[in-house]
Amino acid sequence: MEGYVVERKGGWDTHGLPVEIEVQKKLDLMSNEAIEAYGMAAFNEKCKESVWTYEEAWREMTERMAFWVDMDDPYVTLHDEYIESAWWSLKRMHDKGLLFRGHKVLPYCPQTGTSYSTHEVSLGYKEVSEPAVYIKFQLVDDNASVLAWTTTPWTLPGNVGLAVGPEVVYCRVRITEPPAGVWEGRGVSEVGEELIMAKDLLSEVLRHQVEIVEEFPGSELVGKAYQPLFPGAIERGDSKTAWTVVAADFVTTTDGTGVVHTAVMYGEEDYALGMEVGLPAQHTVGVDGKFIKETHDSLDGRYVKDCDSDIIDLLADGGRLYREHIYTHDYPHCWRTDHPLLYYAMDSWFVRMTAVKDNIIKYNSQVEWAPEWTGTGRVGEWLSNIKDWAISRERYWGTPLPVWICQDCGKEHCVGSIEEMNSLKTDTSPVPKELHRPYVDDVKLSCTGDNCGGEMLREPYVMDCWFDSGCASFAQWHYPFENEDKFTGSFPVDYICEAVDQTRGWFYSLLAVSTTVFDSICYHRCLSLGHILDSEGKKMSKSKGNVINPWDHFNKEGADAIRWYMTTQSAPWSPMNFDPNGVRETYAKMFLTLWNVYRFHADYASLDNFNPDDKQGFIPVDQRSPLDRWILSRMASVAQAYHNQFESWEFHKAGRDLENFVINDLSNWYVRRSRRRLWDEADSTDKQACQHTLHEVLSLVSRLMAPIAPFVSDKIHNDLTGTSVHMADWPVGDFPSLDFDLEQQMSVVRSLAETGRKIRVDVNRRQRLPCRSGWIVGGPELSDFHDILAEELNVENLTTEPDLDRFQRIQLAPNHKVLGAKCRADLPKVLAELAKAEPETLLSEIQSGSAELAGYDIGTDDVEIHRVEKDGFAASTFSVDDSGDVSLVLDVSIDDELLSKGLAREITRRVQSKRKDLDLDMEVTIDLTVWLTKDCPKLESKDWEYVKSETRANPAELSYSKPSGASDKFEVDGEILFFKIN
Repeated sequence: MEGYVVERKGGWDTHGLPVEIEVQKKLDLMSNEAIEAYGMAAFNEKCKESVWTYEEAWREMTERMAFWVDMDDPYVTLHDEYIESAWWSLKRMHDKGLLFRGHKVLPYCPQTGTSYSTHEVSLGYKEVSEPAVYIKFQLVDDNASVLAWTTTPWTLPGNVGLAVGPEVVYCRVRITEPPAGVWEGRGVSEVGEELIMAKDLLSEVLRHQVEIVEEFPGSELVGKAYQPLFPGAIERGDSKTAWTVVAADFVTTTDGTGVVHTAVMYGEEDYALGMEVGLPAQHTVGVDGKFIKETHDSLDGRYVKDCDSDIIDLLADGGRLYREHIYTHDYPHCWRTDHPLLYYAMDSWFVRMTAVKDNIIKYNSQVEWAPEWTGTGRVGEWLSNIKDWAISRERYWGTPLPVWICQDCGKEHCVGSIEEMNSLKTDTSPVPKELHRPYVDDVKLSCTGDNCGGEMLREPYVMDCWFDSGCASFAQWHYPFENEDKFTGSFPVDYICEAVDQTRGWFYSLLAVSTTVFDSICYHRCLSLGHILDSEGKKMSKSKGNVINPWDHFNKEGADAIRWYMTTQSAPWSPMNFDPNGVRETYAKMFLTLWNVYRFHADYASLDNFNPDDKQGFIPVDQRSPLDRWILSRMASVAQAYHNQFESWEFHKAGRDLENFVINDLSNWYVRRSRRRLWDEADSTDKQACQHTLHEVLSLVSRLMAPIAPFVSDKIHNDLTGTSVHMADWPVGDFPSLDFDLEQQMSVVRSLAETGRKIRVDVNRRQRLPCRSGWIVGGPELSDFHDILAEELNVENLTTEPDLDRFQRIQLAPNHKVLGAKCRADLPKVLAELAKAEPETLLSEIQSGSAELAGYDIGTDDVEIHRVEKDGFAASTFSVDDSGDVSLVLDVSIDDELLSKGLAREITRRVQSKRKDLDLDMEVTIDLTVWLTKDCPKLESKDWEYVKSETRANPAELSYSKPSGASDKFEVDGEILFFKIN
C-alpha cells in the first residue's frame, strides 16, 4: 500500500528433532539403535513424508487468518538447493578458520542422543524442586572432612577433585553439640567431627553447634588428598591431582560451602579446570544417560536422574552425607522432549562465535529492535556472554555436516557445493540420490592433502536445524548458485518478526550466520512479540485444558475480529491474555458498528442512486456543513496519528484510536446527527454532501484498517470503489481537510451535550422531556453548532450569556467555627435570624459594615458566601483547554406543552426500537396503535403527527382505552402505556 514490492515468500522448516520425534513415536522406534535397525533411509523417508502431513491444515489456517504469504513458491529446507546454500555458508566459515572440532561439555539429551547449542538450551528452562546435598569428603592423613555442596547428586560418582578459592577464608570447625532441631531429609554428624568450609557460609550451612578450630586461606588446602566417594568408578591413570583439592578462580561464597565438587565430564567449568590441572577425564555415564558398568553395583545400567535418592542413601550409609535439602531452581530441559538435559563432555563441531563477538554485538546495535530493550537487554546480554556454537547433531534427519576427514593423514575438508563434492568423490562412490543421510554418508572423497592418496569419509553428523533457519536470507534464493539479483536486492532484509523466545533462536541464528558469512547485519528491523496466554495469564497447554482453538472464533466472529482484538489488546511485545469474551466484544462493538454505518450509507446511496464519481453532484468540502467538515478533519487527524503509530510499532494504540473514531465519532455522533439529512426525500445539496462525506470517510477507514482487518476492509472498499483495498494507496501525507479549531469546537459541543445529560440525571429529568431554554456561558464561538446542540440537549431555544448572574442567587451559610466562638450560647438565635434574612440585603449590609443579627455584629468572616442556581434552573461547569471554563444552564421548569413533546419522543423511541427488532426496512410503513392512560400527559395533535412521521406509521390510531389483545408496553413517569404494530 506504500508502493513497495513486498517479497512474501513462504517457508517450510522441515529438519530436526520435532520431525524425528513424531516419526519415532509413530513407528515405535524409541532409541537410535532401533532407528538404525529399521534403516536410516527408510526412517528419513518417513520423516520427509511427515513434514507434509499438516501442509493442508497449515494452508487452510494461513489463508483463513489472512497471513499474506506465498505458499505456492516457498523455500523448503529439505530441498537440495537449500542444503547446498547452507553448505556453501559453512564452507565460508571453515575457510575463515571459524569451524572447528572440539571436545567440550555440552547440554545433552540422552533420550534423543544429541547435544544442543546454548541458544537452544535457553528455550527449555523449567523450574524444578529436587534434592541438593552437603557431602563430607574425608581427607587422607587428617581427621577432618571437606564439606561441598551439589544440586546434581548423579555427578558424584564422577567426582575427581574439590575446587577452592585461593584467597577465600576457610575454617576448620569442630562439632560441639547436636543440632538444636531436626531437619527434613537424611544426613548425620557426630559431636567431635571436624569439617572444613568457607567461613562466610558457616551460619547458612551448619545446623550443629560448632567451635572454630582454625582459619586459613584456601591456598593452604590446595594439594590435600581426600578419599574417593566411589572407589573404582574412575581410574587414576597417570593423574597426580586426582582426588585432591585444587585452586580455581570461579569459586565464590555466594552459595554452597565455598568448595566446589568437580566432576570433569559433567560441567563446563569442571572440564576446563580438569584439563588445566590434569584431573582424570573419564565418563561414569554413557550416551544413553545410564551409569556405565563398574560405577557401583546398585547404580550400573540405570538412568542417572532416577538414581539421585539411591546415591544419597549410599552416602548417608557411608557417613559421607552431612545433610540434604530440597532446592528449587531453573534447570534446562530438552525443548522438544521435555526431558532434563545432562551436561556431558563429548566431541562436536563448533562455529567459533567467540571470535566474532565484537562484530555480532556491533551488528546487533544497528538493528531497530521493538521493543528497544530487547536488543540492549535480552539479546545484548546474551551476546556479551556468547559461546561457540555447537552445530553438529548425532541424529539422522537434517542437513548433513559437509565435512570429510582423511582416514590416512587426518586432513579435513569442508565441501561447499554439489559440484565440488562430485568433483572430489572417488570413482567408486555413488552420486547421492539426495543431500541427506545415508546417501551422503556413502560418498567418499579423494584426500585433498598434499601427496596423500587417502580416502576421506564424511563426519556422521547432521547440523543444528537452527543453522538451517539462520541461512534463510540467502538459501531461500539458492544463493550464490542462482538468483543473485534477488538476494542482493533484499539483503539485509527490512523486517522480521517472531515471538520473544526467538531472541535466542531464529533472531540469533540469522545474526550469527550473517556475521560469520557476510560480515554484515542480516535484518534492519525486528519485532519481538509477547506470548499469548490464557485469560488468567497462564501458559496454554492441552494438559491444562486451556488451549483456544482459533477455528472456533474464525467460524463465529471471523478472523478480522480476532486480529483486531489481538492487535489492540496490548503492545505487540507484551504478553497477551487471550479472553474469548474479548473477541466477541470486539466483534459486537467495532465490527457490527462499522458494518451498520456502512449499511446505513449503502442503503441510502442505493435509494438515492448516489454516484461518488459524478462530478456534477460533488460538493466541495469547504461548501459542506460544519458537521461534515468536522468528521473529515477528525478522520484526517486519526489517519495522521495512525500512520505515525504504525511507524513506531504502536499498532495497539493505532487500532484503539481508530476503533474509538468509528464507534464514538462516526457512528454515535456523525451518523446519529446526520440521519434526518438522508431521510430528506428531496435531492438536496446537504444530502449529497452527507453521502460524499460518508463515502470518503468509509473509504479512508477501510484503507487504515486493511493491515489489521483485511477481509471486512476489502469488502467495504470494493463495494465503495470497485477496487481492492490492498491495491489502494496508504493514506499518508498532507490532509487538506484538517481543521483543528473546528475539532476543538465540536469537542466542546459534545462535552456540552454530555453535561446536559448529567444535569438531567442530577435533577431527575427524563432525557426525552424537552427543556424550554438553554444557555451557554463562556468558551469558544459555537453559533454554527447551536442547532445540533439544541437537539442534543433537547431544548426549545439555545442562546449564549456573558455570565451566570441571571441564573444564580446568593446563599449565605454560617461559619460555625467563627460564629460559635463569637456568640457562644446565643448561637441558635443568630442562626435562626440568618436563616430568615434576605441573602442579597444581608450581604450588602455585611459589605458596608452595618450587618447585625440577634445583637451581634456580623462580618465577612462570620458567613460563607455561595452562588447557587435560582429555582427552575440547573447548571454545570467544565474546563476547556485554552478557553477557560464553559457553563451550561438549563431551564428545568415543566408545562403541559413540554410534557406532550416528551411523551411523543418516548413513544417514538419505543416504536423505532420495535421496528428494529422486526427488521423492517426504513422505507416500510406500519399500522400503529398507541394506548394512553387518562392520567398520562395529554398528547397534542402536532406531537402525535411527529410520532407518525418519525415511525412511518400510516395508518395510526391513538386510544385512551385498554388494549384487548397482545401488545408491547412501556413506562413513562409511573404510567404504563401500550402500543402495537400491525
